[in-house]
Amino acid sequence: QVQLVESGGGWVQPGDSLTLSCAASGSDISRDPMAWYRQAPGKEREWVALITIGGSTNYRDSVKGRFNISRDGAKNTLYLLMKNLKPEDTGVYFCNHKWSVWGQGTQVTVSS
Repeated sequence: QVQLVESGGGWVQPGDSLTLSCAASGSDISRDPMAWYRQAPGKEREWVALITIGGSTNYRDSVKGRFNISRDGAKNTLYLLMKNLKPEDTGVYFCNHKWSVWGQGTQVTVSS
């Protein structure tokens, strides 16, 4: 069973950048489908970005051109580079493995 630990969240101002990490253990994630989700206060958890078995990526419309999902097989870690952050990007960000396993989440707050 894979375990996931997210890190890298914090408080930033609008327009800033932030990189989230999701360290995996217990399984090699380099060829598994992985995704990032987020949950804003009082809202449903929503999908943000995914990377497929073959390495293709896809993003929800609101983050296209600003976010980039990637992974490092040697470090067994998934990343989410977030640029030009907006207040509506605020939430707890979770990584997900094969649509099944979740990490504990990391808080991202975008506010001036």
